[in-house]
Amino acid sequence: MAKQAFDRTKDHLNVGTIGHVDHGKTTLTSAITKVLADQGLANYLDMDSIDNAPEEKSRGVTIAIAHVEYESAGRHYAHVDCPGHADYIKNMITGAAQMDGAVLVVSAPDGPMPQTREHILLARQVEVPKILVALNKCDMMDDEELLELVELEVRELLSRYGYPGDDTPIVRVSGLKAIEGDPDAVTGVLNLVEAMDDYIPVPERVTDRPFLMPIEDVFGIKGRGTVVTGRVERGTLNVGSAVEIIRWGDVRETVATGLEMFHKNLETTQAGDAVGILLRGVDREEVERGQVLVAPGTMSPYTKAEAEVYILSRDEGGRHTPFFSGYKPQFYIRTSDITGSCTLPDGVEMVMPGDNVKMEIELMSPGTTRRADALCYPRRRPHCGIRSHHQGCGVTHGQENSRRQADHNATMRRLPRA
Repeated sequence: MAKQAFDRTKDHLNVGTIGHVDHGKTTLTSAITKVLADQGLANYLDMDSIDNAPEEKSRGVTIAIAHVEYESAGRHYAHVDCPGHADYIKNMITGAAQMDGAVLVVSAPDGPMPQTREHILLARQVEVPKILVALNKCDMMDDEELLELVELEVRELLSRYGYPGDDTPIVRVSGLKAIEGDPDAVTGVLNLVEAMDDYIPVPERVTDRPFLMPIEDVFGIKGRGTVVTGRVERGTLNVGSAVEIIRWGDVRETVATGLEMFHKNLETTQAGDAVGILLRGVDREEVERGQVLVAPGTMSPYTKAEAEVYILSRDEGGRHTPFFSGYKPQFYIRTSDITGSCTLPDGVEMVMPGDNVKMEIELMSPGTTRRADALCYPRRRPHCGIRSHHQGCGVTHGQENSRRQADHNATMRRLPRA
């Protein structure tokens, strides 16, 4: 049976849930699909269907990011459920970098916790433009004054990291009760979706520049070929168009023979789409997460970059000690992670937790340089998450000197210090 075509009559947005581990992100994601499925706007996915990896089921925590689809009255949403556990922060960065807006899930009984703070900071660094708050597990809180106190604390935290805390919608919900069909909890989820419609603007998609999609995952389909998935960062791509895979050391030319979004066929994919692309003549072993799919001849590989970085303080779950030139953390750029060496500017002997610093980075891979040689650095700055046991985050800089860049730098300078 032929798959149906994807319907673009509604605006498409990429959103997701972020926040501390066990605050109910996956439960709330499931609740949204349940409530909207009752209105014919989604397919219900239970929590086991979202966290479907064996290790996720055995440990009861989200490890990899999960994608679900649903609609509101006027929009189509691709929803990324991000892991909250500190050990899987690179997956959270990958998910957050795809978002047009985020839902910060905070447990009402617990209030903001360490990963709540870190996720807000990382969302700011990868330029998630809007965050609204789902105050979850409100059925476990009877004291109105305590609920208001938690809301105040969340608003102060958002303001601290550059978001408009006083104007941010905070919606009281109970994901578990909504799944069980409690009328008040169902209303809470509907209010949350309405707040997403009202508060998260439809972004301008960059469709007039060459196609670029960071590869998030790779699948082999027996008898058909290899499918790569990711969020299209810019441009458009038609079925039958030539593309290049920028790999760890070389470039692989191929053709996109099929496009799908949430199991629906596309003739053309465009910036903002969370899409799967079938590649002609490419074996599963030839491509991997972190590589980039681009229009032919439009991407150049670099190993060096300049980055402006904020180093997480101890209170934010970051470093306890300073570091010096030659320090080698892991860098998360788009969907890739790779070791790099940091060189501090003249006159800066060391960097303390809580500092903002501009540094030069040379990317490498212990034991092999091919991976670093081919790491893509486009002619605009990519988002660069920097972490070694939650130690920092920042943005690499290209040649553009835009107003948006200046605004972002100003925000980074205002970030709190320890």
